[in-house]
Amino acid sequence: MKNWIPIITSLCLFGQIALAEEKRQPKGYTIPTIDLSKQTKRQVVIDREKGQYLGHPTTVLLEDNKTMLIVYPKGHGRGGIVYKRSTDGGLTWSKRLPTPKSWETSREVPTIHRVIDAKGTKRLIMWSGLYPARLAVSENDGQSWSELKSAGDWGGIVVMGCLEPVKTGKGHYMAMFHDDGRFFTSQAKQEKPVLFTLFKTFSRDGGLTWSHPEAILARSDVHLCEPGIIRSPDSRQLCVLLRENSRRRNSYVIFSNDEGKTWTKPSELPASLTGDRHTGRYTKDGRLFISFRDRTHKSLTSGDWVAWVGTYEDIAKGREGQYRVRLMDNTKGADCAYPPVEILPDDTLVTTTYGHWTKGEPPYIVSVRLKLSELDALAKRKEFLK
Repeated sequence: MKNWIPIITSLCLFGQIALAEEKRQPKGYTIPTIDLSKQTKRQVVIDREKGQYLGHPTTVLLEDNKTMLIVYPKGHGRGGIVYKRSTDGGLTWSKRLPTPKSWETSREVPTIHRVIDAKGTKRLIMWSGLYPARLAVSENDGQSWSELKSAGDWGGIVVMGCLEPVKTGKGHYMAMFHDDGRFFTSQAKQEKPVLFTLFKTFSRDGGLTWSHPEAILARSDVHLCEPGIIRSPDSRQLCVLLRENSRRRNSYVIFSNDEGKTWTKPSELPASLTGDRHTGRYTKDGRLFISFRDRTHKSLTSGDWVAWVGTYEDIAKGREGQYRVRLMDNTKGADCAYPPVEILPDDTLVTTTYGHWTKGEPPYIVSVRLKLSELDALAKRKEFLK
């Protein structure tokens, strides 16, 4: 694969760059949208509690391709962590499982990941962010967990929304997160104008300890945050999709050709990929399915839970992709869709999130199951959202 974009130094402070100097992308998209929101047979309700806000889940699929674990907070991005297990690929779920006492003190979105060290020891790690970032560990596939413990004298927002193995050694991982000036240190204070900083941190012992985070970029003209990592099909390049929280521009993308050591200057994505908390998986035919909250400036599905279907090359070359999908219709603003995605051996995509799925009620946790072959059939019949 060609390296489409030249690499620049690891630390890139672009807060002084005028928006007008960058290549602009249209605020609307031209590819069609398939609407699955009324196909309730695809939906599995994972958890719902009367009068209780349930939000911001992440999942992990274990190596048996059947066991799936999920964590999410009782509250909007903060609150006690709820933990459940599925043993049939997400079709049915356990009751809420016991958790360590410290999990009740979580102040941020919990994220869960599989990691393996150089000796082959498998672990699950779960992060809880703000200051200080805290980490819990399981070495028995989630049957029991440690208490949350500080990972270092630092913190951030949505720690760690994305985590990726890197080729610098066995058991080496890179994780990324952002901060807006409030939580990176114990004495942090948000300045004006607000500066959003993207950080990377590395583990060389299978996820047990992590390096002090390094800044990749920082900007105040656009607020780039909530990174989502996708590795290229030939595994040589890392691509990171970024939320643009000032809502002045579309989402952005950066690339690395050296396992996260250095990164390209951020570039604006097409409107078709504009949204929050991108999470992607490859299907067997090599296409990408990327789930996110729609924050496109001009969209029929603004504020809804959506997905994008296309190729890695579409992203690298700034193309719109093949089509979009409305997964579910969110009934209250844009409060939905921090969306994990898992893929089963039969190419079934299991994507999960929270949202206001019933008007007038608090959000709850739902997954949607689909195959791209099913979407292709709908596309051939031109069953698109009008």
